Amino acid sequence: MFHRPLLAATLFLLSGCALGPDFLRPKITPLPVYHEAPADWKFAAQSLQSSPDHQPALAPDWWKIFDDAELDQLVETANAANQDIAAAAASYRQAVAALGVNRAGLFPGVDIGLARNRGAQDGGAISRSNRLTLDIGWEVDLWGRIRRGIEAGENTAAASAADLAAMRLSIQAALVQDYLQLRVNDIHQRLLESTLEAWQRSLDITRNRYQAGVVSQADVAQAETQYESTRAQLIDLGIQRAQLEHALALLQGKIPGSVQLAPRDKGDQETPKLPEIPPALPSTLLENRPDIIAAERHVAAANAEIGVAQAVFFPVLNLGASGGYQSASFANLVSAPHRFWSLGPALALTLFDGGRRSSRKEQAIAAYDQRVANYRQTVLTAFQEVEDSLAALSILAAEQAVQARAARAASEFQTLTRNQYLAGTVSYLNVATAQTAALSAERASLELLNRQLQTAVTLVKALGGGGWRHHGRPPES
Repeated sequence: MFHRPLLAATLFLLSGCALGPDFLRPKITPLPVYHEAPADWKFAAQSLQSSPDHQPALAPDWWKIFDDAELDQLVETANAANQDIAAAAASYRQAVAALGVNRAGLFPGVDIGLARNRGAQDGGAISRSNRLTLDIGWEVDLWGRIRRGIEAGENTAAASAADLAAMRLSIQAALVQDYLQLRVNDIHQRLLESTLEAWQRSLDITRNRYQAGVVSQADVAQAETQYESTRAQLIDLGIQRAQLEHALALLQGKIPGSVQLAPRDKGDQETPKLPEIPPALPSTLLENRPDIIAAERHVAAANAEIGVAQAVFFPVLNLGASGGYQSASFANLVSAPHRFWSLGPALALTLFDGGRRSSRKEQAIAAYDQRVANYRQTVLTAFQEVEDSLAALSILAAEQAVQARAARAASEFQTLTRNQYLAGTVSYLNVATAQTAALSAERASLELLNRQLQTAVTLVKALGGGGWRHHGRPPES
């Protein structure tokens, strides 16, 4: 009648309890102003309304929103060959292997040994001993030390997988930004080339008018100065383009100089597409951004380490069994007369360690507090990055509209001034001023386009790319 309570008690001891606090996601900030994500983005505008279900608006291959097949191929190559991604993947495999080490603590250890000894005592005859043993040992996880260690390992592996996703996203964003900047560079070069063609005609006209005695040598010098300085600017753009090609090669795991991207033909898509990016809700950032997921998993791992540190204050119960054979010769070693065995539990408790266990517990608590602060800072920084990008895109759109009007006005001013010059009513200095103003307006429009494209990629990165939530494995490319 007593066997059932005894069995229940035995199972309770074998299953044990897990010491330490259970993990809860930390509040974003300890201050009483707010404790969770804001309800909306300040600069979300109308784009949020296009995603009423608030699901991630971007697919894992988010770079395809720019509708560029060449860019798609470059990113796929980087996903497969980038060395920073390879290093992050290796780090993830290390974390998974370390988790396997922790999980092995749940199972008994089995050792087999074979020894041969010679010895003597008090100058007596030399004795020989041959020993074949099999030892089995198992630590009963009474206080959850092993289980908390496994919990810490699982969360560390999850954090490492999120770090891998963050590295992928970072490399993808850097490559897309470099590629888009290279294409804007090509448009810039084409603008300067067409400008030089127009200014070459103006220079020829000025030289002809000088030979006819209509204008002075100063007008010719002014036209030549304008033409040659613009040629120098066109040449200088080649430096940036070469550096961008080198950066793209490095991001793809290739030797700089091995990647050459030809300028687009006029019939191809010349101007990169500026996509619309629905920002979804701020609360989804906690689920989509891999760096936030990694920071949260590091907090969970540190929380589990507190339980590990607390468990060492309690006794350790080991169940052990040993058996084997011992004989003076190998000939009849494995036989019944030489057999021995032992079986029994062992309970051990440290009574004094000079404060080592207490210090390790305090160390674990401090590490947890550090991880919580890191998590909160990561979340707050993520909110800032999204707000910065949304604000920049909104303001840049307004600025681009104004700049477009300025470019049209400068172009009209250039045309009128050139006609006045041909009519002999103004000097070439007026023409040069108008042409420089028109070119500056066009270049300013291109720079705004480049900033919009760069900011769009920054927003995608700030939102966590296509969105990823850890499911026990690293995300696919």
